[in-house]
Amino acid sequence: MIEGLIIRSLSGFYDVDTEHGRKRCRARGKFRISKLNPLVGDRVLIECVGRNEGYLMDILPRSNCFKRPSVANVDQIVIFASGATPVTDPFLVDRIAAIAELKNCEPVICINKVDLNRADELYSIYISAGITSIQTSAITGEGIDKLHNWIKGKINVFTGNSGVGKSSILNALSPTLNLPTGTVSEKLGRGRHTTRHVELYYLEHGTMIIDTPGYSSLDADEIEFAQKSELQSAFREFSPYLGKCRFTDCAHIKESGCAVLAALDAEHICRSRHQSYVRLYVQASSINKWDRNNMN
Repeated sequence: MIEGLIIRSLSGFYDVDTEHGRKRCRARGKFRISKLNPLVGDRVLIECVGRNEGYLMDILPRSNCFKRPSVANVDQIVIFASGATPVTDPFLVDRIAAIAELKNCEPVICINKVDLNRADELYSIYISAGITSIQTSAITGEGIDKLHNWIKGKINVFTGNSGVGKSSILNALSPTLNLPTGTVSEKLGRGRHTTRHVELYYLEHGTMIIDTPGYSSLDADEIEFAQKSELQSAFREFSPYLGKCRFTDCAHIKESGCAVLAALDAEHICRSRHQSYVRLYVQASSINKWDRNNMN
C-alpha cells in the first residue's frame, strides 16, 4: 500500500495524489459499513490496481474535518463575502467562522468586489472581532498579494455564497488554473454555481486551496454544531469577558450581571456578531442529545 492525498471527490471516485502519480480510486466497502466518508484533504492509504487506479484502504488520523464543506485537515477557512451583488448576509459568515473556531481552524474573511463596493462596515465588524480580514478585487488586483501571503504554505478552504467571486480570486492567485467564472442573476441577486464539486489545487510555496461549491442559507442550516455551552468560545471577542459573569452558567443572552452583555453595551463587541451568537445558541439549544449524537 502507498500513502496519498485526496484532491478530488466526485460521483463515488476519489482522485489521490501519490509519489507514484495520481490514482483514481474507489472506497472499499468497509467505509460504507463504518459510515466513514473519505474527504478531500484526507491522507489515505491506497492499494494500486493497474497503472492509474486503486482502492482506498484506510484514512490516516485527521487534525479536523467538516461536514459542509466536506473537507479534512484544514489550516484555514477563507470565507468570501461581498458588499456588491450578491450582498452577503453576515450571519452566514459568522456561522462558518464559528465552526472554524470550534474545529481549531483559523477563519479568514475575504471581502471581494471592493471595486464595486468596499463594504467597509462589514470589514470593520471582523477587524474589531480580531479576525483577519482582507479586502480584494479580482478586477483591480487589490488585496491579491496580501491574500497570497496570508495563505502561503497552508491548506486553505475557500468558501462563500455563490457569486462572490471565489473562482475569479483563485484565477488571480494562479492564472494557470483558468477556472470558469459565473455571472450574478440580476433578478435573483445571487450567483450561479460554477464550482460543482470539492477540489484541491496546488499553488507555489506549498500552498493548497480547496475550492467548494457556494453555499446558500439552506446549506448553512444543515451545518451542525457542538454543545451550546461551547459556542461562546467560537466568538473570540467574548474571551476577555468569559468567567466574569455573575452566574457561572451564563448564556450571555439576557442574564443580569453578564460581562459579555456589558461589553456589548459599551460597544466593545459588535452587535451583529452578538445577534449571530444568539441565533446560533437558540439553534444549538433546539438539537436534542440523541440527534446530536447521530450527527457525529
